Amino acid sequence: MKVGFIGLGAMGSAMASNLIKAGHEVTVWNRSPGATEPLASLGAKVVRSADRAAQGDVLFSMLANDQAVREVFLAGGLLDEMDKGTTHVNHATISVALATELAGEHARRGLDYVAAPVFGRPDVAAAGKLNILAAGKAAVVERVRPLLEAMGSRVWPLGESPERANVVKIAGNFMLGAAIESMAEASALARAHGVGAGDFLEVMTSTLFAAPAYQGYARLIAEQRYTPAGFALPLGYKDIGLALAAADTQRVPLPLAGVLRDSLLEALAAGDEGVDWSIMAEVAARRAHLDERKL
Repeated sequence: MKVGFIGLGAMGSAMASNLIKAGHEVTVWNRSPGATEPLASLGAKVVRSADRAAQGDVLFSMLANDQAVREVFLAGGLLDEMDKGTTHVNHATISVALATELAGEHARRGLDYVAAPVFGRPDVAAAGKLNILAAGKAAVVERVRPLLEAMGSRVWPLGESPERANVVKIAGNFMLGAAIESMAEASALARAHGVGAGDFLEVMTSTLFAAPAYQGYARLIAEQRYTPAGFALPLGYKDIGLALAAADTQRVPLPLAGVLRDSLLEALAAGDEGVDWSIMAEVAARRAHLDERKL
């Protein structure tokens, strides 16, 4: 199938490469052209403008945030350049408000639209094992399912309203942040009493919390391995903000989300911007002044 892919960060590049490996004819565009070079070496066609990438059957996008999506698709006029027979599959983690707006803008132009945010870090994307949330018209989701399956281990249909997929993604990332914050604070408590974070977290993730999310982030915390960032701190801060915004519109209290926002903001204020959001463990340690104690 002829497909386009725009937004070639660590996640987008890995996903596009799997479409190429699956035998699809892939055209790529990125605002920073250098990111297209590895995909060109795999056989992708590189174009100089986003509209040229949108001339196939399906256009995939994996942009960083609301602002980037708005700049490319709305302010940049890409939606107006797309043929009515083209399907847009949007993998970005965006606000519920923008998700709803985009659904309307696509419908107004006669374009098919699927919201398909993903769960998984860049290494998972490279292995083609993402969990892909998908919401949109059932027939359209089924049409693009083979392409989604080339990038993920499972596709999770979530109904016909595209914003449903975005709500699930935002809520899921909120849960991930809560898991990291709980491990961060609990590890600080254990360390204050002379138990190393590695020992404590090995017990927890082998017994009560033997789940991939806990195990993966526990390793990063125990090893203090926050670079390279699998999920960058600013993105985590952005997503918790999206959860709070979505909660506000429906008057859903999220007290824990406020705690997460403050922890992430504290890390950003300390200059930790280029690291994984599991750096929250260092925030908890600093609050307890653990490095200043004789433990």
